[in-house]
Amino acid sequence: MASLGVITVRKLLLACLVMGLVFQMYTETAQVAAAEYQSVGLQTSGVYRRLLESIDCNSACGQRCKAASRTKICLRACGTCCARCNCVPPGTYGNRDVCPCYATMKTHGGRLKCP
Repeated sequence: MASLGVITVRKLLLACLVMGLVFQMYTETAQVAAAEYQSVGLQTSGVYRRLLESIDCNSACGQRCKAASRTKICLRACGTCCARCNCVPPGTYGNRDVCPCYATMKTHGGRLKCP
């Protein structure tokens, strides 16, 4: 019976060693990935990572809202959408397929938020 206890202890030690090595490999991989993101110049913000540079939301929304009857409201909504999506569709109306994030954002009431 003593040999059975020794075998069980050895199995437990081996399992702990394997788990330790897996954990170390995982943390090193995460550190390397983070270093690569920084060396490439990716902006990391929480969960989201952006490859594109930020656009000038004021000028993009100015173009989008120039024909709106309620310009200030249009500019405010467009500015919020642009800040979140980093995209504004071209033209004063339509073209929502260019910016899916912009096109699908909704208000609390379930209406489309972005002009």
